[in-house]
Amino acid sequence: MEVLYTIAIILGLIIVYVLVNMFRLKKAVTNLTQDEFIQGYRKAQLIDVRETKEFDAGHILGARNVPSTQLRQRYKEIRPDLPVYLYCQNSGRSARAALFLKKKGYNQVYQLQGGFKTWTGKVKTKA
Repeated sequence: MEVLYTIAIILGLIIVYVLVNMFRLKKAVTNLTQDEFIQGYRKAQLIDVRETKEFDAGHILGARNVPSTQLRQRYKEIRPDLPVYLYCQNSGRSARAALFLKKKGYNQVYQLQGGFKTWTGKVKTKA
């Protein structure tokens, strides 16, 4: 019986953790559909947070690569006074990057809903 209580408490804590993170992410970043993303990204800093190999295989035209694994060292390359449009493959890494940037004082942070895998616009590849 004690084992069941322990499992219930652990599951409860996991659920609370997930809900808190979802709330924090919602406050940190605004999800944009592809059409909304296209309307604003030319007036913003377009950042691809995928790894260099993924970026080289194909990225949104005009994007700059700042891999999420290097963001803590390179975030100062991103201007805090301009909107920041982020994307990754699925939205997970860009959401975490948005949370980090929000902590560093960036207020205009947006991400592509669904990530690069849903992108149907112009793409550039490195040959």
